[in-house]
Amino acid sequence: MIGNVLRYMRRKKKYKQGQIGKIAGVARNTVSQYETETIQPTFEIIEKIANECGFKIYFESDDGKERFQSKDISRKDI
Repeated sequence: MIGNVLRYMRRKKKYKQGQIGKIAGVARNTVSQYETETIQPTFEIIEKIANECGFKIYFESDDGKERFQSKDISRKDI
């Protein structure tokens, strides 16, 4: 599933895999492998790609009462 999400975000911004690779600090073929789900990216890579493509990653509780981004959590909260 994450491969489809990464491909969607990249295509919305009309980026090539090589461009995303440079942003994320990985090779173009690594981006291809993320998108085909041959390998799994780290959360940090997913976040870099999302941010560059203009998307934010939110976590929401099942009841919808709590919502946050990873940047909102500090080490002391864990």
